[in-house]
Amino acid sequence: MKKWLFTSESVTEGHPDKVADQISDAILDALLEQDPNSRAAVETLLATGIAVIAGEVTTRAYADIARVVRDTIVDIGYTRAKYGFDGETCAVFTSIEEQSPDIALGVDTSYEARHERKNDYDLIGAGDQGMMFGYATSETPEMMPLPIVLAHRLAFALARARKTKTVKGFRPDGKSQVTIQYEGDRAVGVKTIVVSTQHDPELSTLDIENAVREYVIKPSIPESLMMNDIQLFVNPTGRFVKGGPAADTGLTGRKIIVDTYGGWIPHGGGAFSGKDATKGDRSAHYMARYVAKNVVAAGLAERMTLQLAYAIGVAHPVSFMIDTHGTEQVDPERLEKTLIEMFDFRPAAIIDHLKLTRPLYKRTAAYGHFGRTDYLFSWEKTDAVQELQRAFNFSDRVIESTGTERRT
Repeated sequence: MKKWLFTSESVTEGHPDKVADQISDAILDALLEQDPNSRAAVETLLATGIAVIAGEVTTRAYADIARVVRDTIVDIGYTRAKYGFDGETCAVFTSIEEQSPDIALGVDTSYEARHERKNDYDLIGAGDQGMMFGYATSETPEMMPLPIVLAHRLAFALARARKTKTVKGFRPDGKSQVTIQYEGDRAVGVKTIVVSTQHDPELSTLDIENAVREYVIKPSIPESLMMNDIQLFVNPTGRFVKGGPAADTGLTGRKIIVDTYGGWIPHGGGAFSGKDATKGDRSAHYMARYVAKNVVAAGLAERMTLQLAYAIGVAHPVSFMIDTHGTEQVDPERLEKTLIEMFDFRPAAIIDHLKLTRPLYKRTAAYGHFGRTDYLFSWEKTDAVQELQRAFNFSDRVIESTGTERRT
């Protein structure tokens, strides 16, 4: 069988782009907490000593944006200027405008509502054009590709070692990368691991590597997956003292591959953070993942990619495509037809089904939006499995979701 390599990366919550994502989503949460119908498209730019917040908002809520920004930065761990950023002393600039009335026109009253409204789900149109992808695989319990699962585990463990003070001297910024060797469709093992962590200047390279091996890699990567000729790179430049926004500008939406499937499938290009659920960039990605995961959990396919596409102001998707990658256990054409009939992909229906007006988005802004084990998001539930199996008189092995929260 053909041998090949695939690599995915993750970053910690202290990475400047992820700090920006968390700030944008924290502002969205603050608005939704008071007004569930808030609409927002909030962008954050971070540089040495400054946070710039800009975007469009329509809401009845009031949020002290500067306070939300500072609290988020402090919670992440940037509390001292020596770390390169300080949430209490950095400058915060805001430029928030009301949503364009031209965009609001199509969102408030969809094309269908103006021409052929059938029910209330026709009222809301898509907030923008675009294509969105969802994916699920039986390769891992999380139903995610193995490279991104392991990369997230490493990044999460790196942050945990810092926050619990298991390792003294680690600082908030950090990255991980995992390369998996495959033979055919089967993962053979981990070929390469890269871990970079911001650190206190007094920590030696050897101390950092030993700590990473013991407290980051060991609890994250099963020994059975470690190949004999595995390569390990820890802080490969030799020094990572200056980090965060002081070393690299942070911007909302620059880690969309980290947020999704690690590059395993295509991505439409739209980022998630700072956007309310009327934006298909967010809600349609979540719905596509939900449907793909339930199909795989029901045993109808071992892998499935789903693509949706929308036109601004139009409720119904303009295209719908599934690819089961030759792993289907049922007729693909019948499966596609069943999914279109069983699930409603209009924005209002997605928001209602997945309960997307709740202030939960800051949780999504680090360590991926999919396959999380620390919190069960609504789009990660497998509550449509039985309905799908009944549709095909199908009862194969089912991978079940716990349906409850559990800590990593």
